[in-house]
Amino acid sequence: MSISTDPKFGEKVQGGVELSRREFVAAAAVAATRRLVRRPTQARSGGVLPPYGNGTIPAGIRSRTVPNVNGLTMHFLEAGFDTPGRPAILLLHGFPELAYSWRKVMLPLALAGYHAIAPDMRGFGRTAGWDDSYDADPDPFRILNMVRDSMALVYALGHRTVAMVAGHDAGAPIASWSALIRPDVFRTLTIMSSPFEGPPPLPFNTANGAAPPPRAITDDELDTELAKLNPPRKYYQNYQRTRGANENMLHAPQGLHAFFRAYYHYKSADWKGNKPHPLKARTAEEMAQIPTYYVMEKDKGMAETVAPFMPSPAEIAACKWLTEDEVEVYATEYGRTGFNGALQGYRVRRGSNPKSLAELLTFSGRTIDGPSMYIAGKSDWGVYQTPGAVDKMRTTACTRMMGFHLLDGAGHWVQQEQPEQVSRLLLAFLREYA
Repeated sequence: MSISTDPKFGEKVQGGVELSRREFVAAAAVAATRRLVRRPTQARSGGVLPPYGNGTIPAGIRSRTVPNVNGLTMHFLEAGFDTPGRPAILLLHGFPELAYSWRKVMLPLALAGYHAIAPDMRGFGRTAGWDDSYDADPDPFRILNMVRDSMALVYALGHRTVAMVAGHDAGAPIASWSALIRPDVFRTLTIMSSPFEGPPPLPFNTANGAAPPPRAITDDELDTELAKLNPPRKYYQNYQRTRGANENMLHAPQGLHAFFRAYYHYKSADWKGNKPHPLKARTAEEMAQIPTYYVMEKDKGMAETVAPFMPSPAEIAACKWLTEDEVEVYATEYGRTGFNGALQGYRVRRGSNPKSLAELLTFSGRTIDGPSMYIAGKSDWGVYQTPGAVDKMRTTACTRMMGFHLLDGAGHWVQQEQPEQVSRLLLAFLREYA
């Protein structure tokens, strides 16, 4: 089940259930019976890496790298590559994720006639050409450069337009900015989990006495107030910018595999404590209602934060959306690369970065006017962690939001927890608007 704000769109989704279900089941059957053999990839150290995905990637999806993509050698997964001329769909993952996070929706998209493309984004996985040290220049991770990464990849693959760009979590702002800046290239948009508030505002009409826009509380100011609570708390995005965040997660006392298992469980619908709801304001008292994976205890790192939420052996065995072999893919890739590259986005995009802010202010007042859709899990606090963001997205930032869907049985990892529902919604949206 989902919540949709557009009755017409909802009827289209329901009308397309049987076709989409057949597509999904066919994709699952192919995945269950065959595996694809891929060419080895060169490691940064010069050695040969094992096949991406530890043997868990379905047949029909291949792993590939392309050089000279805005300065990167970009690794990506693709499906529907065997027929030239198919319309492209670009799928952008979040943190701590990989291209691999889209594996369950790529085949249904390919079976419907699309070329599905899911890159390991700058700083992640097997994409190379970025500096993995904490002290590296963060400028290449600014939003507009990440948009250039997306454009350079689809151009390199021979596409001048993209039927849909979809972004989840940290991939959502990149997808959203792509659609805002280049609607001629990125024709439709699907935002998952992280609402898009639009460009930052410039003061307007102040020469004639109008008040400037209210200044939002900064993350540092929020942290100061959170530290006064009992027990003292801190905002996770501030923590993710610290030098110690990489070491804490990479060398988690419980081991990297167990860290990922607990982290994914804690933010999923499997943890029954996830009961998100809108918050009144971005104050310490309101934000303290959010679980500790977002509003952490002040004296704990992320590894210590998620450790108490490690699922039991019975819960792990019952978790069909993320098997132990699939968890190991994340542990393998992050164990090789560390987290520093993946954390750079926190340091530059939401931190105090004058260059990034100046770039984004250029687009003040601009809106996303192409068809857009929002999908998240009903148990995902990502929907509400920024008070007011959902309303801004639906009323101002996206002028043609054709669907707003909160899915039962899903937390933060919506395309992995409920891939059939997500695939059905994506295909219905594409049939109607692409």
